[in-house]
Amino acid sequence: MAADTRPRLPFFKMHGGGNDFVLLDHRARFIPEAEQPEFARRVCHRQLGAGADGLILIEDCPTANFRWRFYNADGSEPEMCGNGGRCAARFAVLNGLAPAELSFETLAGTIKAEVQGRRVKLLMAGVGDLSLNRTIPLDGDSLTGHFLKVGVPHVAVPVDDLEQAPVTQWGRAIRFHPLFAPAGTNVNFIRVAGPQELKIRTYERGVEDETLACGTGSVAAALIAARLGQVKSPVTVHTRGGEALTVYFMLTGEAFGEVFLEGDALVAYQGELWVDELK
Repeated sequence: MAADTRPRLPFFKMHGGGNDFVLLDHRARFIPEAEQPEFARRVCHRQLGAGADGLILIEDCPTANFRWRFYNADGSEPEMCGNGGRCAARFAVLNGLAPAELSFETLAGTIKAEVQGRRVKLLMAGVGDLSLNRTIPLDGDSLTGHFLKVGVPHVAVPVDDLEQAPVTQWGRAIRFHPLFAPAGTNVNFIRVAGPQELKIRTYERGVEDETLACGTGSVAAALIAARLGQVKSPVTVHTRGGEALTVYFMLTGEAFGEVFLEGDALVAYQGELWVDELK
């Protein structure tokens, strides 16, 4: 019997707090750029592919240890993803592509990371455009939200009952709201649980549903709560997936500096994608 020679691609399946990703060593750049969004949609499909919130391609970079191409499950390419960044950093270390202290290029700029076992700490880039106490009209009613970019846009909406909050309904309405057009926004529903503690649920742009964790959303929530005088650094952020992320920062007046996100980046499994059967 002839050997099966159909093309296969080795991959890692990783997650940060349940926010899951497929990662490929793409230094050879074998997937044409124009085909990458569709490839991401196929790979990330929960029933027909490996299933993930995003696809991460690790590529060579002359100015850092590597660069990534990051795609959401819908094929869109956001500027940054905190949980994906932690997974990418650990993937690079596990595969001998970078040392424990490393940097990588994203659309949001250069990200620095430190990997200690499965624990990864990222220095966040692209923090800015803070806008507090924005009234968001919704179906004859309104919510109060606070906007901040952490590489990607985020709105934080404080709620009293996080478990009963209609995250998908409100999240989708705010994500596509004209106030945040044309790019849209991620939406985080938050509750302050202590002077250094938050709980969060996130509707994620590009996934178009609630995810179990969002790294940049956790950072945005912590910084917004700090700016409102409700928490101080370091802030423990409890995600829907059960992970506790830690956000460190300096707040001088109204300016943030030295913003870090720390948490576990876990390997679920390794495998091979059967490329010709990804439909």
